Parts: sequence; structure tokens; C-alpha cells
Amino acid sequence: MKQILKPLTYIAAAIYFLVDAVFMAVARPISRWIGRHLQLKRLRGWIRSLSPYCSLALFSVPVIILEPVKPVAAYLAATGQIVSGAVTFIIGELLKLVLVERLFHLTRDKLMRIPAFAWAYGKYSEVKAWLQATDAWRAIRALSRAARDTLVRARARLVGGFSSLVTSRD
Repeated sequence: MKQILKPLTYIAAAIYFLVDAVFMAVARPISRWIGRHLQLKRLRGWIRSLSPYCSLALFSVPVIILEPVKPVAAYLAATGQIVSGAVTFIIGELLKLVLVERLFHLTRDKLMRIPAFAWAYGKYSEVKAWLQATDAWRAIRALSRAARDTLVRARARLVGGFSSLVTSRD
């Protein structure tokens, strides 16, 4: 049984990490930027004034609005417009994640008052903690860090090379 579960754990960790790393790495900074720069005090006040169950229902709005983006992206890809389909999918998912992240940030305390939500969120946190404790997660995380560091160094060399090229012309 362990021989079967170990590769499945690696695959699940890889898929989860890739989705989480790619989309949330972009969605969280955007969400925080929106929180800092777009005051929208009246909207924020209205959202915070909602009851716990109304706050939970509010999460359906971004999903209802942005979920149809997936079939549109699939249609674009199926008709040979691969790049347009991928861009449509990525933008739709990022928008949905950013909106859900902002809503969760604003309503987390109220949502935790709903017993079923608090239980489900606790189970989600347990599964996430278990997954992050696996060897597969640590291995993929190390590979991700190494790739990111390589990209940062390459970018620094490129920018440095471009800067020296510009200054040598002057």
C-alpha cells in the first residue's frame, strides 16, 4: 500500500504546489496591493457588516461571474487559439482568486463563527499541513526555490549587462 501511496503523494504535492505557487504567488500580492491602494471604504464597510451566512454567500459572486471563463478558455483552445485560451484562463483564475482572497481577508472572523465552515477550514488546514510535511512537498519546494533563485540571478545578470551596455555608450 505504501508503494502505491508514495508516488500518488508526490503527484498530489506537485499538482497542489504548482497551482498554489503559480496562482497564489501572483494573487496574494495583487490582493494586498488592492487592499492598500483601493480604499473602497463603503464597500469594505458593507462587506464587514454582513452576517456570517451572508458573508459566506458573497463568496459565490466571484465564482458565478468568473467560472464561465473556463469553458470560454476551453473553446478558444479547442478552436486553435491556444494562447488566447491560456491567457483567458489565467486572467479569469487570477481575478477569481484575488476576489476570493480579499473577501476571505475581510470576512474570516465571521466565517469562523459558522460551525460547518470552521470545521471544513480546519480539515483543509490539516490536509495542507500534512501535505507540506511530506517528503514530496519538501523536494518540490526545494526545486522551486532553486528554479526561482536561478531566474533571479539570470535577471540580475541581464539587467546588469544591459546597464553596463547603456553606460558604455555614453
